[in-house]
Amino acid sequence: MSKFAKAVVAVVCIIMAGAIIFFGFTPGGRSIWNSYTHDLQKADENQYETKKLVEDTARSMIASYKSDVATYEQYKDSDNEEKQSWAEQAKMRANRTANSYNEYILKNSYVWENNIPSDINYSLPIIE
Repeated sequence: MSKFAKAVVAVVCIIMAGAIIFFGFTPGGRSIWNSYTHDLQKADENQYETKKLVEDTARSMIASYKSDVATYEQYKDSDNEEKQSWAEQAKMRANRTANSYNEYILKNSYVWENNIPSDINYSLPIIE
C-alpha cells in the first residue's frame, strides 16, 4: 500500500473516531444526533398520518356516495312524486360526491405511490 493510501486510511479513521466520540460522548454531539433522529421519526409519523387521513377521507366519501346511489336506485322508478324528488336529490349528491372524490384522489394519489388500497376506488362514476 502506498504512503498516500495509508495517509487517507489514517485520516478516515481519525475522522470516524472523532465522529464517534463527538456524537456519542459530548452533549452537543448527542443533541445534534437526537435532533436528527427525532426529525426522521417525525417525518415518518407525518407521512403515516397523511396517508391515514387521505384513506379515511376517501372511505368516508365512498360510503356517502354508495348511500346516495342506493337511495337513488330505490326511488328513481317510484310512482310517487315526492320519492322521485328524493331520488333526484340523492343523484345530485352522489354526483357531487363523485366529482369531489375524483378530484381528491387525483390530488392525493402521491400518498400511495401507485399502491392504492383495494377498498379505495381510483374514481367514482357519475350517475347519468
